[in-house]
Amino acid sequence: MGQISKRLRVILVIVGLAACSACSTKTPDHFDTLIQDGTLYDGSGNTPYVGDLGITGDRIVALGNLDNATADKVINAKGKAVSPGFINMIGWGVTSLITDGRGLSDITQGITLEVFGEGNSMGPLSPVMKTEFPKYWAGINPGWTTLGEYLEFLETKGVAPNIASFIGATTPRIHVLGQDDVDPTPQQLKLMQELVREAMREGAVGVASSLIYTPASFAETDELVALAKAAAEYGGIYASHLRNEGKQIFDALDELITISREAAIPAEIYHLKIAHPPSWDRFDDVLARIEAARSEGLKITADMYPYPAGSTGLDAVMPAWVKAGGIDAWIARMQDPKTRQTLAKQMREDSDEWDNRLASGGAETVMLVEFRNPELKHLAGKTLAEVAIMRNQSPEETAMDLVIADRTRVGAMYFNQSEDVVRKAIQQPWVSFCTDAVTIAAEGDALLNHRHPRTYGTFPRVLGHYVRELKLLSLEQAIHRASGLPATNLSLRDRGFLREGHFADILVFDPDTIVDQATFQQPHQYAVGMEQVFINGTAVIRDSEPTGATPGRVVRGPGWTGWQ
Repeated sequence: MGQISKRLRVILVIVGLAACSACSTKTPDHFDTLIQDGTLYDGSGNTPYVGDLGITGDRIVALGNLDNATADKVINAKGKAVSPGFINMIGWGVTSLITDGRGLSDITQGITLEVFGEGNSMGPLSPVMKTEFPKYWAGINPGWTTLGEYLEFLETKGVAPNIASFIGATTPRIHVLGQDDVDPTPQQLKLMQELVREAMREGAVGVASSLIYTPASFAETDELVALAKAAAEYGGIYASHLRNEGKQIFDALDELITISREAAIPAEIYHLKIAHPPSWDRFDDVLARIEAARSEGLKITADMYPYPAGSTGLDAVMPAWVKAGGIDAWIARMQDPKTRQTLAKQMREDSDEWDNRLASGGAETVMLVEFRNPELKHLAGKTLAEVAIMRNQSPEETAMDLVIADRTRVGAMYFNQSEDVVRKAIQQPWVSFCTDAVTIAAEGDALLNHRHPRTYGTFPRVLGHYVRELKLLSLEQAIHRASGLPATNLSLRDRGFLREGHFADILVFDPDTIVDQATFQQPHQYAVGMEQVFINGTAVIRDSEPTGATPGRVVRGPGWTGWQ
C-alpha cells in the first residue's frame, strides 16, 4: 500500500508539472491591446499571413489565431498590414527631440527607432566641447557629458520614438586632438580608443565616421581602423559617410572595405549614392565592388534615402583647409580678401582631391534650406544661383557670405543625384533606409526653414512609390529592409520583428494608400496611411492621429554592461 501510494504521488507530481508547464505557455485570453485579422509581416521578409497579435505591457505576447481572446482595446486590422516598427538608420533629431519630443515627422512615417551618430555624437564631451556646443547645436547647453548620459537624458525628458546611437568617430578626435589637421600620437590614439570603448559599454551600437566634413576628413585610415577595432571588441559595427561620393568613390569605398577587413568588423555605407552627375554611370561598378567584398565574407551593408537629391551644408562646397579649426577659424579665413580669392578659385574646380558639391552640379542645383539668423530665413527655398543674382555676387562669394552671416554651415539641398541610381540601390537586399534628417513638427518656427522631403516622407515613399507603384520590390521585402535587416545589422535585442517576447513596436497601415506627401517645393507635409503606431506597447498614433505619448526608450548595442 505504501509502495502504491508512493508511486501515485510520483505520478501526480509528474502530471502537476506537466499541467504547470502547459499553463506557462498557454496563450493569454486577455490583452491590453488585440490587433485582429491583420496581414502580419513579421520583418523577416517571409510571406505574410492573416492573423491576430496580442500586446500586454510593452511586449508582444501572442501571435496567430486569437479568436477567443479579449482586450482592453481591440483594433480591427482586416485588409491592413501589421508590421514591426521602422528603424531610421540615420536620424538627426539629436537636439530637435529635446525641444519637441513628439517626433511627428517620423512617427507619422512609422519610425519607432532613431539611430544617431553619423560622424558626430552627443558624447563623450570634453569641457571645451561642452563650452563650444551651442555654436554648433542651436544654442543648447548640454547637461550631460557621456553618450550614455545624453541618451538617458532624452529618455527621462520624454520622447515618442526609441533612440540609439553610434559614437561618432569625429567626437573622440575632437575630444583628444581638437579641430585641427593633426595626426594622433600612439598615446593619443589609445585615449581615443578608450573613449570608444566607454561609449560601447554605455550601449553605443558601433562607431561611425562622416569623412567629407572637417575635422573628420583629417583622420587617416589607420586611425579609423583603430577606432573600429575598439568597437568590434564589443560586437559593434562601423558605419561611414564615405570620404568621397563622386569622382573618387571607388577609393572611398575601398577604404571602408579595408577598415572592415582589418578591424574584423561589419561595415555600413551611409546613404548609398553617387553625388556627381558625370559619374552616375559608374554605379553598377560600385554595386559590383560591394558584392565582391560580401562574397569574400565581409559583412558590408548600406542604407539610403529614396530621393535623387541630398541635403547637407554649404561646407560641402569648400575644401577642408578653410574649415580647419572650427566655425570661428573658418569664418575668419573667409573674411580675408586673399584667402577669399584662393577659395573661390578652388570652389569652381571639380577637384580630384575633395568632394566638391558645387562644381560638379552648379549653383542652380544648390537650394538653400536652413538658416539660424532670422534675417536670412526669407532665402530658404531659393537656389544659390538665385541668391547670387539678388546680391550681384558670384555663387562662391555668396556661399562664403551666407556662412559668415549665419555663423553656421547653412543647410542646403543638392540636386546632383540620379533617379536611376536610386532605383538600382533600392533593389539591393542588403540596403536599409534612413531619413538623414531632423525630427520636427510641421508647425510654428519649423515652417520658417525649408526642408528636404525625406524629413517627412522617406519610409512611406518606399512603400507607396517604389513598392506599390513601381513594383521594384515586394511589400514584405521592403518591410524587412526597414525593420528586421537593420535590427540584425545592429545586433539589437528583441527589436525589429513580430515575435512573441519582442518589444511591441508595431505598425498598422493601409498598403493601398500609404504614401509620402512632402515635395521639394512643399516639404512640410506629413505622410498619410499610417493608422496605428505602437512604441513599447503604447500608442503614439491612434486611428491616424498622434496621441502625444512619449514612451521612447534607449535601445542599446551588444556591448552594454547592463546585459551582464
